[in-house]
Order: sequence, then structure tokens, then C-alpha cells
Amino acid sequence: MTELDDREAAVPAAPLTDAPAQLADGADDLVEAVIAALRTVHDPEIPVNIYDLGLIYRITPDYRGAVEIDMTLTAPGCPVAGEMMNWVRTAVGDVAGVDSVKVNLVFDPPWDKSKMSEDVQLELGLL
Repeated sequence: MTELDDREAAVPAAPLTDAPAQLADGADDLVEAVIAALRTVHDPEIPVNIYDLGLIYRITPDYRGAVEIDMTLTAPGCPVAGEMMNWVRTAVGDVAGVDSVKVNLVFDPPWDKSKMSEDVQLELGLL
């Protein structure tokens, strides 16, 4: 696994015999494309994309074009939680090489402002 800040992006394990081997060479490119797609999804209450806001905890692609994502919310009672998960599925599903997206909503560890990128904290006047 490779670290993305305090989040994880897993490099796929060895391919199955019927899976395309070329993903190993492009795994980092796929993760970067997924991150770019996640940056198009914005939290409706905070004018910041969910990746730089620190809501994405894990990105794991596999050799069959499936991507699994662990994400959280700024607050457990977020009224658009289901919609936001659908936005993530749609954005990541549009990435070339991605055939399916599974989004897991997790609350451990709880989100706090320290999970935001430094640029976002500066933009929001928190630093």
C-alpha cells in the first residue's frame, strides 16, 4: 500500500490468471485518476472537494476494474450522506479503467479539521 497523507491507496495484489496484467504498471495512474475524479465532488456545506477536505480514507483498485473507497462525513448526521456516496460512485465510475465502484461509509477514525489538506485549511482561514 502507498500512503496518501494519512489515507491509503492500495496497489492491487498480483492479478488472477484471467485478469489483465497491465494494471500493475498503471495502478498509480489509476489511483491518481480516481483522486482527480474525487476532487470534482464537493461537500455541499463547505465549498471544498471531498478529497482535500479529508473525507476519503482509502482507495483500493483491483485487477478487474473494481475500486473500493472508504469515506467519511464531516458529521454523522449529514443530511446528504446517501447522495454524496452516489456522487462518489458516479465520479469514480466515469474514470477510464473503472468498471465498478463500492463506497463504504466509515466513521472510524472520526473526521476532524486536521484531516484537511494544508491548502484547504489556509483557504478556509483555519491556519
